[in-house]
Amino acid sequence: MTQPRSSWDQYFMDIARQVATRATCDRKHVGALLVRDRTILSTGYNGSIRGLPHCDDVGHMMENGHCVATVHAEANAIIQAAKNGVGIDGATIYTTASPCWPCFKLIANSGCSRIVYGEFYRDPRIFEYAAKLGLELTGLGEAAQPPEPR
Repeated sequence: MTQPRSSWDQYFMDIARQVATRATCDRKHVGALLVRDRTILSTGYNGSIRGLPHCDDVGHMMENGHCVATVHAEANAIIQAAKNGVGIDGATIYTTASPCWPCFKLIANSGCSRIVYGEFYRDPRIFEYAAKLGLELTGLGEAAQPPEPR
């Protein structure tokens, strides 16, 4: 018996999850994938600044409970595309966790038209601003739902 085919969103999210296995900050492994016309343009995972030691190896630079030594997966996917001269206007970004506020701003300004994320991470502002910008924001699965406001 054959397995049913995955949707395109699930297919690319599965690849983003595989990309996350390369992350070098053990506090959270996140993977991101830029896709246009069902073609992968770039990938990124959270890790140290290129050329510096991994925080998994030398420890974390903590501020307000978060490691700030790493470049986030979404930013790294955008940077990798730029480094290789790959335009991402109109692309979809698949990310295993919803973007933090700084990454959301990068994605919005990069020209991406859609964000698909696997789990809600921490910043509900992205929903309000995605709606204002007409930027499609899609969560996959139960973990994608933000907590109810108090």
